[in-house]
Amino acid sequence: MAIFVFAETHNGHYKKAALEAVSYGKAIADLAGDTVTAIAFNPTENSENLYQHGASKVVKVDNAALKNFDASLYAKAIAEVANGAETVVLPSTNDSSSIAPLLSLKLNAALVTNVEKAPSSVAPFTVDRKAFSGKGIETVAIEGAKVITVLQNAFGVKENAVSGTEESVSVAVSEADAKVKVEAIEEASTGKLDLKEAEIVVSAGRGLKGPENWGMIEELADVLGAATASSKPVADIGWRPHAEHVGQTGKAIAPNLYIAVGISGAIQHLAGVNGSKTIVVINNDPEAPFFKAADYGIVGDAFEVVPKLTEEIKKLKGLA
Repeated sequence: MAIFVFAETHNGHYKKAALEAVSYGKAIADLAGDTVTAIAFNPTENSENLYQHGASKVVKVDNAALKNFDASLYAKAIAEVANGAETVVLPSTNDSSSIAPLLSLKLNAALVTNVEKAPSSVAPFTVDRKAFSGKGIETVAIEGAKVITVLQNAFGVKENAVSGTEESVSVAVSEADAKVKVEAIEEASTGKLDLKEAEIVVSAGRGLKGPENWGMIEELADVLGAATASSKPVADIGWRPHAEHVGQTGKAIAPNLYIAVGISGAIQHLAGVNGSKTIVVINNDPEAPFFKAADYGIVGDAFEVVPKLTEEIKKLKGLA
């Protein structure tokens, strides 16, 4: 049976995380000599993007009960479409991470979270996953059905175009089954990149001394086309919104480039960013723990280094 992938959407459009999950599903399918079937709820975007990343079939479910997120309803609908599936792949977004354990129960399947790489074997299904807040790697081997979540920005979005078909199906879920009642949705329109999907992240901590100094962080992020983030103490004292907090108790991210400004690098912070491909640390304390985890480090005053770095990048991009 095909490898099923939940293609998560936002306002009807496929998320980058959905394309990454489809790419991962295609890697499994290639090893197993199988195909990928993507499941999408109420999409408004056409399926070409999914075909481009390896989905041979797209099952569209149009159902008013699935308009607003409800983990139990989503799990029930996915289980109904993927009934009998050996493998279901989901991205590790907040929503899909809530769906995955419920789905594994419904499918009587093993649950494997925080996967970064393709499996080394499909019989048995053998794969590495991040464990202990990213401090360890666990190798698991599974016989039978499994539900897998793929860390965002870890496996990557890979084009692997195939010919695809669409099918519209109905599922036995209704608004009466909902565990959550949504009265209203107010979405902030910040124009900023999604932190968990960003390829580059510029983050700062208490070394910036106050929220009034965040302009230089946002300017550097704008020049780089990056998202902004912060350490937990900064979010706790209200300098930055909690949505920007990265770390063990915040968001776990894995960008290609993570720039940390004025952050000491406590182990709780590292747990949320150690999946980054390249880490650059700017700190005036040469003994800051973060330097031990950094690929590149600059010992210096952030108020001198960051503006100069921004200016040089502008020159390289022809913006100065």
